[in-house]
Amino acid sequence: MNIPEFPYYLANKPVAANTDLEVTDKFTGETAYRVALADAEVIDQAIAATVNAAPAMARMKPYHRQEILEHCVSRFTERADELALHLCVEAGKPINDSKGEVSRLIDTFKVAAEESVRINGEVQNLEISKRADGYRGMFKRVPIGPCSFISPFNFPLNLTAHKVAPALATGCPFILKPASRTPIGALIIGEILAETDLPDGAFSILPCSRDGADLFTTDERLKLLSFTGSPQVGWELKKKAGKKKVVLELGGNAACVLDHDTDLSIAMPRLLFGSFYQSGQSCVGVQRIFIHASRYEETKAQLIKETTALKSGNPQDDDTFIGPMISEQEATRLDEWIQSACASGATLLCGGKRDGAMLEATLLEGVPADHPLTTEEAFGPVATLQPFDDYEDCLAEINQSDFGIHAGIFTKDIDKIMYAWDHLEVGGVIINDVPSWRVDNMPYGGVKDSGLGREGIRFAIEDMTELRNLVIKTW
Repeated sequence: MNIPEFPYYLANKPVAANTDLEVTDKFTGETAYRVALADAEVIDQAIAATVNAAPAMARMKPYHRQEILEHCVSRFTERADELALHLCVEAGKPINDSKGEVSRLIDTFKVAAEESVRINGEVQNLEISKRADGYRGMFKRVPIGPCSFISPFNFPLNLTAHKVAPALATGCPFILKPASRTPIGALIIGEILAETDLPDGAFSILPCSRDGADLFTTDERLKLLSFTGSPQVGWELKKKAGKKKVVLELGGNAACVLDHDTDLSIAMPRLLFGSFYQSGQSCVGVQRIFIHASRYEETKAQLIKETTALKSGNPQDDDTFIGPMISEQEATRLDEWIQSACASGATLLCGGKRDGAMLEATLLEGVPADHPLTTEEAFGPVATLQPFDDYEDCLAEINQSDFGIHAGIFTKDIDKIMYAWDHLEVGGVIINDVPSWRVDNMPYGGVKDSGLGREGIRFAIEDMTELRNLVIKTW
């Protein structure tokens, strides 16, 4: 079988240095691609290239940066089916969800193109006292400089876009380490960027081993590190990052609350999506479902019925909803958590069977408060159910988590909506939808162990720029 091979990108150019990285089809387990793997020497060269490119990148006119982003939008659109198929294979993501992620990739670059020409400053009144008489002030935003990006396996197109697109919008050169399990989408982004007239050294996209990637974090020539991945890795990287700015988008065990007035015809399909989309491998996937006691049995019965009906199988089939997890190792880990929860007194409502990397959509109730399925990030197709009587007590229990990206609340009560917004310790409160809902121009990120900083193009631009002040004394 002819296995496609992909180069890495060093200083804007493809380099077919080797084929050392095997990328598997996550459904069949067979080798689907071979990819060039960068070593520490190559990474060092890439960082030096970004440093050399920084002045030229900073001088780029806003309309020029916009043209490059618009070129990417056009080429992504032309290659949408190809991008979706590669994503389906390398990530095991069902084909319809893969097509959806390609559309979000395009959306993210569109937003970045719009924002690239409105990175503005401000005129500031300095005459706040007599000693400042005659002084005028203003400030602008300037690129922070060379950036380091590390992206995850679960959204290898769109979460890469949320790093690359704002860097291009601001004029920051960058090096990117895509996840070794799912590097193909990022390399195609590199292929399309190589078609543009970006300054030499503006970007490098380098699949590499975790050990070889240390320079992405520690090298002081880099001015910003943006990492998306597990909390354990992210916070350790922050310790090693030195003086550079650090943005972390990490994990969660998101909760969704269904109050007594919830319309189940609206909430049910969204719960199924939020809990089991992409086999639950999302940092804002619905993991903990709180249901008002007056609606608990009704909601539980319907949720079991609908969950059992979800089709698992080959992600390339149009009607597949549940595909494989990223690896058999991860499926085994979560399967062991499920068995442990049941041994600790939880009740398995449906699912719970594993075959290799395939794990059934699973619901449990009565999971102990100190069990990993309650306290940790499951990152798989598992959700727990729990009844509640008092709304404020329910939100207080949600806040006991070490994580806090999003929470979802189904209610028609405006007072409860405002109470949730005021009291939930999360980065975002989603009303009448699941915490998984996201549009790519909104501020996105978490608090506590879930991260530091915000994504969403305009907000990422703030992190990738610095304020430069100007004061003028008039005579």
